[in-house]
Amino acid sequence: MNFENNLSFARQLDNNDPLKEFRNRFIIPEANGKQLIYFLGNSLGLQPKATDAYLQRILNDWALLGVESFFHATEPWMDYHDKFTKTLAVVTGALPHEVVVMNQLTVNLHLMLVSFYRPAGKRYKIICEAKAFPSDQYAFETHVKHHGYSMQDAIIEVHPRQGEYTLRTGDILDVIRQHADETALVLFGGINYYTGQLFNIGAITEAAHAAGAMPDLI
Repeated sequence: MNFENNLSFARQLDNNDPLKEFRNRFIIPEANGKQLIYFLGNSLGLQPKATDAYLQRILNDWALLGVESFFHATEPWMDYHDKFTKTLAVVTGALPHEVVVMNQLTVNLHLMLVSFYRPAGKRYKIICEAKAFPSDQYAFETHVKHHGYSMQDAIIEVHPRQGEYTLRTGDILDVIRQHADETALVLFGGINYYTGQLFNIGAITEAAHAAGAMPDLI
């Protein structure tokens, strides 16, 4: 297939997309009687049409059964975390016993930092991508300050080159090597929320190990 930069070709791709019917499963906001083009999938995506009915079913169980909903609800709450692992294992490419569903992202990030960010001596810096998700940056700041370091000194952000919008893998690896003796943790999201860039996690992990740092990949 030869890609063309025009509207008719884009519509042709949409028409041939085997997943095109999934669009009808979501509520698309409107303005002035027209559906909006919605790109904010990184933070709060479109609401599925099934959400209202599903949540109401949970609320009904709660109202009628109270705490017994953990065991006797239409879909008992007690083992939700087990029900989700098989699906998430497919998404992440992991085995079901390697996946756990718990808390929310920022809480889990704090738990990971408590476990893996162990600064000692001159090895205290965290390397991450510039424009990491804002709550991620707040978590970094919390932990470096907890250990007595300043954010400006302890957190090294890797920026795109002048005039570019995504990070080159080689540049990330160069920064890791440059600060190898001072780095305690290399922390990258698999996909940058701001640009949608998919990072080469394998190469970043290998470089972090070679530098003697702990890779923390979310």
